[in-house]
Amino acid sequence: MGDPVTEYTARLQQQEQEIQRLSAEIKNLENSQNLSPSPRLEELQEENARLKYRLNILKKSLQEDSLSQRGKAMLNINQRLQEVFGEAIQASCPELDNPPLSIAPSQQAKFGDYQCNSAMSMSQMLKAKGIKMNPREIAEKIIKNLPDNELVQKTEVAGPGFINIYLQKTFVSKQLSNLLINGVQPPPLPSKKKVVVDFSSPNIAKEMHVGHLRSTIIGDSMCRLFEFLGYEVLRLNHVGDWGTQFGMLIAHLQDMFPDYLTVSPPIGDLQAFYKESKKRFDTDEEFKKRAYQCVVKLQSKEPEFIKAWNLICDVSRTEFQKIYDCLDIELIERGESYYQDLMVEVVKEFEKKGLMELDEGRKVVFPPGQPIPLTVVKSDGGYTYDTSDLAAIRQRIFEEKADIIIYVTDSGQSTHFQVVFAAAQLIGWYDPKVTRVEHAGFGVVLGEDKKKFKTRSGDTVRLMDLLDEGLKRSMDKLKEKERDKVLTPEELTKAQRAVAFGCIKYADLSHNRNNDYVFSFDKMLDDRGNTAAYLLYAFTRIRSITRLAKIDEATLKKAAETTEILLDHDKEWKLGKCIQRFPEILQKILDDLLLHTLCDYVYELATTFTEFYDSCYCVEKDRQTGEVIKINMWRMLLCEATAAIMAKSFDILGLTPVERM
Repeated sequence: MGDPVTEYTARLQQQEQEIQRLSAEIKNLENSQNLSPSPRLEELQEENARLKYRLNILKKSLQEDSLSQRGKAMLNINQRLQEVFGEAIQASCPELDNPPLSIAPSQQAKFGDYQCNSAMSMSQMLKAKGIKMNPREIAEKIIKNLPDNELVQKTEVAGPGFINIYLQKTFVSKQLSNLLINGVQPPPLPSKKKVVVDFSSPNIAKEMHVGHLRSTIIGDSMCRLFEFLGYEVLRLNHVGDWGTQFGMLIAHLQDMFPDYLTVSPPIGDLQAFYKESKKRFDTDEEFKKRAYQCVVKLQSKEPEFIKAWNLICDVSRTEFQKIYDCLDIELIERGESYYQDLMVEVVKEFEKKGLMELDEGRKVVFPPGQPIPLTVVKSDGGYTYDTSDLAAIRQRIFEEKADIIIYVTDSGQSTHFQVVFAAAQLIGWYDPKVTRVEHAGFGVVLGEDKKKFKTRSGDTVRLMDLLDEGLKRSMDKLKEKERDKVLTPEELTKAQRAVAFGCIKYADLSHNRNNDYVFSFDKMLDDRGNTAAYLLYAFTRIRSITRLAKIDEATLKKAAETTEILLDHDKEWKLGKCIQRFPEILQKILDDLLLHTLCDYVYELATTFTEFYDSCYCVEKDRQTGEVIKINMWRMLLCEATAAIMAKSFDILGLTPVERM
């Protein structure tokens, strides 16, 4: 079934065209003496009126649904201010096309809660049109043209033309109550969109290393963000499971385990197995020839070679899954082998459209403006990574019908993807104005010596060893804090895993992904500063406030519906505004895919909460007996709202908070 509004609108357009045609016919017959209205025209006009009526009812119903959803969702205050000021700016300077709209949170309380900084740019644009008006005049005009709204208490012009915006405290208070009653709800999507995220992507028969760790952690967090916002997300693991290396692996398997077809080979260390086969491939010409023959037979899909290939892939999958289980990662494996048959179609399509060129026996594509071509067919007739990636993007656009496609790999592959995307646009597969296709690159992981992260012997660090080391160190940290004396063994294990894996993920996500970052267990396990350890402990402490005050969930729920959240104290107001910035933080990440913004925000929220808690009593106790004598319920609700936003942030970042730590 299609969208009813779209169907009715299309039918209306058809009918209105028909009405125009028949009306034109009648005009042509105006000189005729026996002119009578066309029965077809009358019939169409009647049906047209009925359709318009139904369409209006449908549109009204959709608007009501949208408002109802919006009522439950957290409001993006920045976006709402942009709507209000956008209208005022347009009314102030109608002669400007697309006047700039700049709204940002104020850095200091004396400059209000938000600032509009559009007047200076508008003054320059007017000057270019020969109209002289200074920025302060423009700012005054904007304020005068502000429409009635629910969120602005007052405005003032400051400096050369900044507009300081002060929010209504009652408005923010209502938004916080809404958050507590309905939970952390994302704003409704205008339409359901499908997102494909290609991440992790290790190579079969090789160990996962720290580069795969970055792709896995960043890609998973991006998926979690899109899923929370209501997108349909396809999490793809584009594993390296095809190619010439499988020839040498299969040939080595045949020699080491000749009965592999009937008895499952006990390959314990696939990395060692790979190294042995590579050594033979490099030194033994006879073995090399046999390896090439195995590749041909695998590509011909001979059953025993497919079985050997599957055996090797299964050993790798088991190892990969151990890591994914530790990090709580869900993926659908769709490796290079999946696209083999689709590559033939890709080559045919490029040839048919005359976009392929011969270059020293190779078939290449030169997308305009790109530094290098794509090699689509090698001189020996074989395909390449370029062909595989073209087949993958084509499948994702046409079969998956993706609206957004994101590739999460190291920045070293940025040029490759830039050329692949340019080729896909050249052949007409997608329009970047309609489909968002993006490479989310990331820097390398460095050791504490600022060199590429390696073991002491110079080998690549095995990911499983790294996770095991994290578990050991987090347990040491918990015992150092004597948590083993107050937690049950089960609680201690939960805390150990939450800290170990949370710290590894957060250390990665809290850095701008475009930069290299230094991997340091000491820094990531430090419970001071912007670390997962600090935030997880802070969250546990916030959660314990209501527990120690003996306030149950039902009491909090009732209070959320009946108690006004007062924001009179400076620290209450600062915390309330910080909580309400969550939707605009998510919108920013949606635009630039930089997740460290969320880490910075949740750290700011935790430190803002500490300021509030130190200055504002939530629970007042008798100094002699320690008995609770007064509970300031509106402040308890601020604690709950903070915890709710922190919990949702942790969920997007892939962290697992625990109640006791």
